[in-house]
Amino acid sequence: MTNQLQGLIFDVDGTLANTEKDGHRVAFNQAFAEAGLDWNWSVEFYGQLLTVSGGKERIEFYLSQYLPDFKPTQDMTDFVVHLHQLKNKYYQALLRQGAIKLRSGTKRIIESARQNGISLAIATTSSLPNVIALLEKYLDLDWFETIGAGDMVAAKKPAPDVYNYVMEQISLPAQNLLVFEDSDNGLEAATKAGLKTIVTVNNYTKHQDFSQAALVVSDLGEPNSPCQVIQGDFQASYLDIVNLRSILST
Repeated sequence: MTNQLQGLIFDVDGTLANTEKDGHRVAFNQAFAEAGLDWNWSVEFYGQLLTVSGGKERIEFYLSQYLPDFKPTQDMTDFVVHLHQLKNKYYQALLRQGAIKLRSGTKRIIESARQNGISLAIATTSSLPNVIALLEKYLDLDWFETIGAGDMVAAKKPAPDVYNYVMEQISLPAQNLLVFEDSDNGLEAATKAGLKTIVTVNNYTKHQDFSQAALVVSDLGEPNSPCQVIQGDFQASYLDIVNLRSILST
């Protein structure tokens, strides 16, 4: 059976955990304050910035579009890198404090995949240290066969580079893999790599175009907390390995 489920690939930010609004955004604002900058990214404004993949790229976009006359006291590239490093410091502190939680159903699906001999991988635009911090906090780093992170490939999502990298590392073909994403950029990246994708929306992404997704749901759900089906033919109240196999083979 050519499309037998052999691997699951997870995006991180907004997919594995609700990292954006109460994680990265808060950490960015803390980094700005430490750097003596009077910038503050509101919940709504940060949603607009999320159209740009990658934290450093987000800072560069903000400067070019909203503060084109801004001149740092150091080289611009060095300034952006330093500011992003500050942000990561605060983000990882928020993780340690438990301010960022896994989304409904993610840990259950991951544990079930391991029990069924299904490979696990990460494909994200987030930085590797942030991914490791999240996995070590709530899951287990050793559960994942490979991690494809933001700066490990030439182009970030919506380019397919990180998915192509992950497939090379785990040596499994696209028809045997299922992806979990939360954004149109992520869906586009996975689709370009030939991967079937389930989208779990959040408040920032719920109005995006997910017409290429195999299924769009509010979250992965739990037996006592059903998910909401937004797009696609899905009759169960939560996702499990049995219906993931069915989705892949359809």
